[in-house]
Amino acid sequence: MDIYTPETWDAFRKSGATITGFRERHRGLATERIQPGSIFLCYLTRLSRWCGVLEAEAESYFDTSPIRPELDAFPVRCKVKPIVLLEPESAIPIQDDEVWKALTITNQYEREHPYWTGFFRSSLNSFGEEDGIYLVNLLKQQESNPKIYQFTDKDRRQLSSKRKVRTLAGEVEVEVPDQDDGEDLLDTNSVPEPAARESILYQAKVACVGAQMGFYIWVPRNDKARVMETVPEELREKFLSDLPLNYNDSTLQTIEQIDVLWLKGRSMARAFEIEHTTAIYSGLLRMADLLALQPNMDIRLHIVAPQVKRGRVLGQIKRPAFSLLDRGPLYQQCSFLSYESIDTLARMEHLSYMSDTILEKYEESTRV
Repeated sequence: MDIYTPETWDAFRKSGATITGFRERHRGLATERIQPGSIFLCYLTRLSRWCGVLEAEAESYFDTSPIRPELDAFPVRCKVKPIVLLEPESAIPIQDDEVWKALTITNQYEREHPYWTGFFRSSLNSFGEEDGIYLVNLLKQQESNPKIYQFTDKDRRQLSSKRKVRTLAGEVEVEVPDQDDGEDLLDTNSVPEPAARESILYQAKVACVGAQMGFYIWVPRNDKARVMETVPEELREKFLSDLPLNYNDSTLQTIEQIDVLWLKGRSMARAFEIEHTTAIYSGLLRMADLLALQPNMDIRLHIVAPQVKRGRVLGQIKRPAFSLLDRGPLYQQCSFLSYESIDTLARMEHLSYMSDTILEKYEESTRV
């Protein structure tokens, strides 16, 4: 597996398509797995498409000399011979029916199920022989007789996820990663399915508590089907299919990825990140992104996690990246809610008569 973003794939081809690279943390794995003749299957994140085939001409090596700005963060390098190079428009979508059903790494899952993405979150994962040969042949056929796969609305959003945001000091470029935007995310192959199910369970509990209190609820589209499996029928009308918010695209894309939102009318009251199967900082990053994009937003933020993760939350939230926001430190605006507290809230009777200020009784400040 050789993972590219649309930007790095474009830079790779413009630089001659003769050197592929990986992050420094992959140095040991590259030494172990790459040898002359190794085949790389290239995958475009954000678009979730197969885009190329490369053959290693030598073993990997470490080199920090500049190639192009987009590629210089990948110093573990390998000289390659391009076998297939496809434009993004003709790259083959992983969810194409023929491909999805043919691959053993995907055909065991429903497309909406998130676990299939685990294999596609790290370069240098190894394919089984059956899948590898199938993809090489498929990509060779596509190059010789190309078929255009029209971009969906989501594809176009992903291609434009790098955007300019105006600040007092001028315009700055920002990028809002998609949930399956590969390399820097936790490899969910290492996450036991029971733990993932527990995370969804608490996502649903937080959502149901808010729905009973009269809030409208947003959960990310990728999670909604599994969350709804545990939501009582009478609460399902409270779950939104679209956000009734008027923000710029960067802000909306960040908001849409937050695990649970409680909304009143056209405004957000509370945002929750459930931190069970991911690195603690992933939810904090989304919270910080939101406040950086909308520093005047009036919203209460909460990290929901097992009690044993409390110390890690308190440690991560005071990192400089989260403490030096223009609006003030993230720890002043974000509290910790344990799973045990959520269980207590979910068991309460008469939630429909309660105010959401009841959360203040159970939340723990992250300032200490």
